[in-house]
Parts: sequence; structure tokens; C-alpha cells
Amino acid sequence: MHLIRRWHETRTEDSRQKGSLSAWIRSHSGAVKALSLYALQHNLMVIAYTIVRLYFLTIRIESVNEEAVVRHLKNGGKAIAALWHQRIIAAIGYAKRFGHYRPSVMISKSRDGDLIANVFSRMNFRPVRGSSSRNGKQALAAMVDDLMDHPFAVHVLDGPKGPRGVVKPGLIVMAKQSGAPIMPVYVSISRAWVLHSWDRCLVPKPFSKIVIRWDRPTAIPKEMDEQVFEEIRLGVEKQMLENQRHDDGRFGWKDLI
Repeated sequence: MHLIRRWHETRTEDSRQKGSLSAWIRSHSGAVKALSLYALQHNLMVIAYTIVRLYFLTIRIESVNEEAVVRHLKNGGKAIAALWHQRIIAAIGYAKRFGHYRPSVMISKSRDGDLIANVFSRMNFRPVRGSSSRNGKQALAAMVDDLMDHPFAVHVLDGPKGPRGVVKPGLIVMAKQSGAPIMPVYVSISRAWVLHSWDRCLVPKPFSKIVIRWDRPTAIPKEMDEQVFEEIRLGVEKQMLENQRHDDGRFGWKDLI
């Protein structure tokens, strides 16, 4: 009881000094990572995942244009769902709907990546380990190969380390080489904590509302020079930033990304 009381007092004081839960998490990031590693090492992820699923039961999720995506996949089409790193946590409660397609998803080779990979595996996603900074070329090639035999992949545009709001070339390369169109996904939240991470990650608050909106597919040509490649990359980036900011504005958010 003394330890619990002491923990509560410390948390209360820190929260008062820092002013928000996100600041408290940031100031105790080492402890949070240590707990995550402990959970992985002691097979506690089942419990953690169950808690996350129960948490998302308090949140209302609405999807827009999902029927068009499902129809596209059922008709034999392929797709690369693209979203911002900032919205990963908010998308967890929704992603399970597409688990029966067993989508591939690139996740970094890091301790945090181990945790995320474990969560996505439990939703029937297939993690491909690597990132733009570590084993990027091998992971990208694996994603392209995977799309030859599977219809669906998920790609985080600006992960794992940013900069925030910048579409990295890997998305365009993946779409170009696989022939799968890019399907932008916009995740907006009525109420959320904004963490002090590089991406200003959003954590939905209990009883908030999340809107997932699918944009029209964007096909990428097989043949193009460097100039056209960069024009396409910038075009996708502009499109996704403008649409995400527009959707955020409906909930009163400004300058999240």
C-alpha cells in the first residue's frame, strides 16, 4: 500500500508540474519502455492487448468510404493503405476489420517496434521488420514481393523517425514496383492526448470519436524519371496533408501535422 500511495503521490505531483498526461508519459519514457520490454519477455502481451481492446470499446469509430475499399479488394484489386505515423494508435481499434486480408505492414527493428509488431500480429497483420533507417531496402523489397501474392499492405508514410508530415520515397517505390495503388487513410479524433514525441502521437481519450476516411486510390506509373517521381511524391504529400488537416478541422484541431 505504501508503494501504491507513493506512486500515486509522485504521479500527482508530476502531473501538476508538467500540466498533462502526455508530459508525464514523456518524463517517464524510460519506465514505460522498461515495462513494455518486461511485458514482451514475460508473455504479458495477451493481457496488454486485451486491455487495449477493452479501452477501444469506450470509443466510437465511424468509417467513410470503407465499402469502396472492400469492394475493390473483393474484386481482386490490390491496395497500399497509407497513413501518418501520428495516427497509428488511433487506428488500432479499427484495423482489426481488415485482419482477414492478413495485410503486411513494415515495422522498425527496435524495442518499440517489437511491441508494435506483437500488437499487429494479434490483429492478424503480418509484420515485415525494417525501416528507412535500418534494413530499409530489404524490408521494402519484402513488401513488394509480398504484394505479388497478397492483396493488401499498410504503410506508414513518415515513420519511424520522421520528419513528421513528409512522405518518404519508399511509398512511391512500393506502389511503382508492385503495381498496387495507394489508398490514403485519414484518421481524425474528437478528443485526444498529444504526446511529446517526434510525431506528436495522438492517444484517443475515453468516450471520444474517431473518424476513418478512405480517399480514392492513386495509381503510380511503372516508368518515370526522377523529376516525375518527385512530383508524384510531393503531390501525394500535399494531398494527404491537406485532407488530414481538413478532417482535423472538423473537430476543432489546428496544426497537429
